[in-house]
Amino acid sequence: MPINISSKLPAYKTLQDENIYVLSEEDAAKQDIRPLQIAIVNLMPTKIETETQLMRLLSNTPIQVDITLIKTATHISANTSSEHMEAFYTTFDRVKDRKFDALVITGAPVEKLAFEEVNYWNELCAIMEWSKTNSFSTMHICWGAQAGLYYHHGIGKRELPKKLSGIYPHKVHPTERNHPLLKGFDEVFNVPQSRYTEVNADEVDANSNLRVLVNSPLSGAHIIADKTGRQFFVTGHGEYDHDTLKNEYVRDVEKGLAPEIPYNYFPGDNPENEPLYTWRGHASLMYSNWLNFCVYQETPFNPTDIQPIS
Repeated sequence: MPINISSKLPAYKTLQDENIYVLSEEDAAKQDIRPLQIAIVNLMPTKIETETQLMRLLSNTPIQVDITLIKTATHISANTSSEHMEAFYTTFDRVKDRKFDALVITGAPVEKLAFEEVNYWNELCAIMEWSKTNSFSTMHICWGAQAGLYYHHGIGKRELPKKLSGIYPHKVHPTERNHPLLKGFDEVFNVPQSRYTEVNADEVDANSNLRVLVNSPLSGAHIIADKTGRQFFVTGHGEYDHDTLKNEYVRDVEKGLAPEIPYNYFPGDNPENEPLYTWRGHASLMYSNWLNFCVYQETPFNPTDIQPIS
């Protein structure tokens, strides 16, 4: 289905090569339809890779999707060219008067820092507060999920004894099998995890405004929803490519960090073997369900009619 992005964005050619229906801005302007307006706050250092991964998944919608990429004004990316950032990203100040059908807040490699020590924390708090009035539904990913749970619900995080890295089996909570986000899910499915911290599970369980939709006995809560059904907190990385964990592992080896081999990832636990792509189907289904059932069928036709999250 069509996703509307600039034909000059690196993701455009990649998605076209994968036979994903990508609509250029020029062609989109000729269509007389009301597209979903989706904003992505991209906090990842590998911005081009993350853009492509997310847009691949956000293409699974029955209507046209318009993407707005947002960068932080209080942090300058050291891993992506300033030309790319200027050409394809905008700042929060420039869009804060707009309303969006959906918002994605990505992870960031700042897990070991206290939230308040992150140099763009105040700006991110402003964005998360704004999301309650200006986004119909928000998907928080990995550290973005931890940040969202902390800001919106006061849920803390704790550092793990070692990095959690690998492909972990996850289970749908028995009482949540009919949740719209989980339509068509198998009861057990794989998800990549890559993090040094975890949310405090006891605090999540004790919070009556939250419900755990998907859990793993090895890696903890994976998908948490708020009581309104408009905010989701996803601790894993379903958007990862088949070699993303491999690249992270090689990077850490080269840095002399002596990382453990990612769990359940390389066949035979041998980094010389090509990893299998065992999570792509459920990742695609989750984002498709989110846009189709949690956003498209619920959001007002006129975005200005979006009501605040109470």
